[in-house]
Amino acid sequence: MHTPVLLLVSILFATFAVSLSDKFLIADFEQLKTLRFGSSIIFPVKGNVYPLGHFTVFLNIGNPPKVFELDIDTGSDLTWVQCDVQCNGCTLPRDMLYRPHNNAVTREDPLCVALSSPAKALRKNTNDDQCDYEVEYADHGSSIGVLVKDLVPMRLTNGKLITPNLGFGCGYDQENGDLQPPPSVGGVLGLSSSKATIVSQLSDLGHVSNVVGHCLAGRGGGFLFFGGDLVPSSKLSWTPILRNSEGKYSSGPAEVYFGGRATGIGGFTLTFDSGSSYTYFNSQVYGAVTTLLKNDLKGQPLELAPDDKTLELCWKGSKAFESVVDVRNFFKALALSFKNSKNVQFQIPPEAYLIISKFGNVCLGILDGTKEGLGNVNLIGDISMLNKIVVYDNQRQQIGWASENCSKPPKNEASW
Repeated sequence: MHTPVLLLVSILFATFAVSLSDKFLIADFEQLKTLRFGSSIIFPVKGNVYPLGHFTVFLNIGNPPKVFELDIDTGSDLTWVQCDVQCNGCTLPRDMLYRPHNNAVTREDPLCVALSSPAKALRKNTNDDQCDYEVEYADHGSSIGVLVKDLVPMRLTNGKLITPNLGFGCGYDQENGDLQPPPSVGGVLGLSSSKATIVSQLSDLGHVSNVVGHCLAGRGGGFLFFGGDLVPSSKLSWTPILRNSEGKYSSGPAEVYFGGRATGIGGFTLTFDSGSSYTYFNSQVYGAVTTLLKNDLKGQPLELAPDDKTLELCWKGSKAFESVVDVRNFFKALALSFKNSKNVQFQIPPEAYLIISKFGNVCLGILDGTKEGLGNVNLIGDISMLNKIVVYDNQRQQIGWASENCSKPPKNEASW
């Protein structure tokens, strides 16, 4: 279920104050915690931005293990799979069903507490105290189910096989929203900074550090990893994650550059979200960016293609285009400059914001988020993260990125 943004209705954060001496103790503890991790977990990725619209990995769950194909979503707290029970809106792959076996999580479990919200309590089951969940998506999709725990066998990059008992959702009532027909994946792999994610659980168990990274190849595929020992020691640009970002990987304020020059379009927050195929700006930013693009295309051999409904804005040439390489010289590079990181920039070349539609037109992979129901939210989606290694370091509360050949897997392939 690849969606523009995932809005969990069940997030609760506890805040606490510490003294200066406590801060030093916590810092020492975090350093020791980092030192005891010595490995990572790597997953090969399949999928593309267009025409599939999602990137997925395969996860083994249960004993004996069963394989589930899950949509990678850094904007989601909860991992869930389709439950093998009578269901509404069941996911399409009927062979990817999870059968619960009296392994439901109780409402008192810390995992359930991590998914609760004072604004809207979790669904209550009148028969027992199982922890029910409800997830709502901005594309009008949703998932309702029960939290369960089961073995999730994984192989570390040092060769060791682990079989942690992890919590995830068993969904029995899905709404596909704007996705028709139903998605061809078995569920969602939630990778936000929430304590309820599988990565956070693995970190709490001491298996890997609380770091997530992905590298999405422009031609499709790539790799995903959990743990920090695969993070390049240099060349990455970093920006801090905003406090009180409610589990999202948000940073800012940011300013738009076009063709290497400042545009004056700025002061907005951005969220890195692999659960979004495309990049979304609010109406004000979107309007300003599209005006820049349109003005810069004057005199170029392109004209608007309003009949192509692939995306909001498409152009056609004298003949059908085969790849973005055919048109990249007509478009200037965009960049996002982060003011709180000494003007660190996130580069977005034309191939990271354009697609070629099935009609042979070039279409803008940046959309009006306000029109799509996202309000003032701005998202950096998969298209703009192509051919980059992107790292979400939950221990140091920062996001990093660098250009990378994502078609080439890391040197250590022990977990593939």
